[in-house]
Amino acid sequence: MEWMKVIGEAVDYIEAHICEDITVNDVAKHVYMSPFHFHKGFSMLCGYSFKEYIRNRRLSLAGSELLSDDTSIMELAMKYGYDSPDSFTKAFTRFHGFPPSIVRKEKTMLKTFAPLKLTISLKGGYIMDYRIVQKESFTVLAVSKEFDYENAKRDIPKFWDEHYASGNGKYICGMFGICIDPETKSDTFEYLIADVYNPSVDIPQGFFTKTIPAFTWAVFPCKGAMPKALQDVNTKIFSEWLPASDGYEFAAGYSVEMYDAADKYPKGNQDENYYSEIWVPVKKK
Repeated sequence: MEWMKVIGEAVDYIEAHICEDITVNDVAKHVYMSPFHFHKGFSMLCGYSFKEYIRNRRLSLAGSELLSDDTSIMELAMKYGYDSPDSFTKAFTRFHGFPPSIVRKEKTMLKTFAPLKLTISLKGGYIMDYRIVQKESFTVLAVSKEFDYENAKRDIPKFWDEHYASGNGKYICGMFGICIDPETKSDTFEYLIADVYNPSVDIPQGFFTKTIPAFTWAVFPCKGAMPKALQDVNTKIFSEWLPASDGYEFAAGYSVEMYDAADKYPKGNQDENYYSEIWVPVKKK
């Protein structure tokens, strides 16, 4: 399925079920994608995480309904997914700037958050390097943690900081950051800090080995200070390469970031020439 069509169908599905307890897995399943790649692409292209988008749409609709009829605040809270009037009131106030009771009484100005609409604009002329590589399965020595899609961008860097602060960098330098989407019905995915496994070395306590399956990978080079260089390329994969790719689409719920040794560069991973890569498993359409 074409990527822009995926986003369009996802938005239509969200709007049709906006008052239901939908998850990123529900929408990803509807558009035949892994939750990990769908959530990542949705956030990068739309500018909001999946949960942010739903939360803003619900609060926008609740504000309109608050002014248009006499539905009670408790009923609105339940309708738009809040456990209590208090939690609804706090979220409503953060979004609109006024509590629901004041809005209804004084008819104050409200904020609106319209549904996403896809537009076509003339873009292109960019140069984006990549190569298609067939890689056999490989085994890594790793430490891992589960992250939810909503907060992963904030929490994964903390995981790296904790890894090195605890002294575990002497066991795993961190050649790879690997995202694995188990494609279950949860809202989480597994993230590994990993190195290539050396069978001649004992596995330290608290660490484990994991085999990454053989795939055809689209490999994207990144050059520049971290994390901006890698984040910029990640955004271009979803906003430029994937929509323009006539030959390939995502193949599985994996994503690999490969980091060069920081000590090879005068400014470490903040060096303007620092090198890293993003690997995405793909298959021919």
